[in-house]
Amino acid sequence: MSGFFNMDNVLWRSLSRLADLMILNIVFVICCIPVFTIGASLTALNYVVLKMRDGEEGYVIRSFFRSFRQNFRQATGLWLLTLLVGIILALDLMILRSGEGTFSSVMTVIILVICVVVIMMFLYLFAILSRFENTIANTIRNSFIMAIADFPRTIAMLAIIIAAAVVSLYNGTTLNWAILFWIMVGFAVIAYCNSYFLSKIFSKYAPKEEDDADPDHWDVDETMGKTPSSEETPGETDIPMQIESDGPEPGEETIG
Repeated sequence: MSGFFNMDNVLWRSLSRLADLMILNIVFVICCIPVFTIGASLTALNYVVLKMRDGEEGYVIRSFFRSFRQNFRQATGLWLLTLLVGIILALDLMILRSGEGTFSSVMTVIILVICVVVIMMFLYLFAILSRFENTIANTIRNSFIMAIADFPRTIAMLAIIIAAAVVSLYNGTTLNWAILFWIMVGFAVIAYCNSYFLSKIFSKYAPKEEDDADPDHWDVDETMGKTPSSEETPGETDIPMQIESDGPEPGEETIG
């Protein structure tokens, strides 16, 4: 019986993790309400769940708002750009639906393929931003490279999201329960599940990190091109994939 009350057993650790995810999800939902803050909220959500996945989580709310604040400008730019692309693609599909003939059919297929690629990249965009320092252009480029290079994991993450959406929209009863699920814990749970795939993918590109006294901090000493005195940010490691480069530094991985 004493083992049941041991706070280190699987049950209590699981309940603690669930409580953290509920707190994280509620904060995320609230921060998404203004709509234009969705990008920063997604970045902060990914930052926290990746920390959880790596066993480095600290205070959930403090970690969330640290990432939210420090990545706000880039995350908002990426979100508005993604939203614009999504609107353009949706309008294209609506226009093509009213067309007839081979041209309309071919263009519809092409637009649908582009939509799938954009969705695949979206799975990575804000997670990359939360984990690595880079320009917006390189972040977009790297999301495409990762989505294609790790295609099986990309499909697995996409399948989790599609399965959750299908179950949620299955009928009126599941929709009612789904609304409560998504508000209370849903987004954080999905992000946490996908963090297992993202963590493995990111480990290919980031140098191994050393232990840090601050659990909310990814060591800036490991940042590509930074010095130990550099200011801390939630995305502290430059992803080693640059468009212009004179050649890899010693020990640095690059992707062509």
